[in-house]
Amino acid sequence: MPLFSPSPFSLWLRLLLGMLGAASFGAGVAAVFLSTNGTGTGVLVAFGGIVLVLALLGDWIESLEFGGTKLKMRAAAAEKFALAQDSENRGDRITAARLRAEAQALLEAAGPIAAEYRTVRGSMPAGPARTMAMELVVARARELAHEQTFDPAEVVRWLREGNDEERVTALAMMQAKPELRDFSSVFTAIERARTPFEQYHALLLADMMLDDLDAGDKQRLVEVVKGVRGWRFRRDTDRWLVSERILRRAKERPD
Repeated sequence: MPLFSPSPFSLWLRLLLGMLGAASFGAGVAAVFLSTNGTGTGVLVAFGGIVLVLALLGDWIESLEFGGTKLKMRAAAAEKFALAQDSENRGDRITAARLRAEAQALLEAAGPIAAEYRTVRGSMPAGPARTMAMELVVARARELAHEQTFDPAEVVRWLREGNDEERVTALAMMQAKPELRDFSSVFTAIERARTPFEQYHALLLADMMLDDLDAGDKQRLVEVVKGVRGWRFRRDTDRWLVSERILRRAKERPD
């Protein structure tokens, strides 16, 4: 059984990348001797080299960084592509199509949304306008969760191990799809949120999950929420309002 399905970088795209990378790299090398613009020359050389790597090794790249941008080909997606090919070989085209759709979603979906969140948060000053812009990004992540099929374990991994933008994306997707939720990871996100925005959405998600928790998990949630109130956020914040609602509902429905 092959390890990978055909590369997401098609042959024509890899040829185009190869020509673009070679041209940029060559121009950068020439500029080393002819130009006094050291920064521009370095960018040309770096960009050309990266594009050449994409063209030559597109099948095998798992994670590549250029500046702050990541291109990820997760092992989970590669495994799904391989399983899809195996299903196709066995004549099960329906399963093969489903697995390919799931794999492609893993490769493509969260990245652009997470990058958009990072761009908004990094380029706008803190305030209502930035919060509104980030909420629009979160809304798109929720829509995506409804439109695509995601592996719950991969979404949980984004929340547990991802960067700031991946964590917020995972919370939004869990808000949209109950089958993606993981109680323990959400509780941890409330306690150890890296940003106020992340903590707010972790609290929102906990409020959504409350009716599905057993008595023990509800008590744990109450303890977590009480533990972060006061020192992680004050009374005059939206997070305080959500925490009040959680505590009230947990008291009304202890079992």
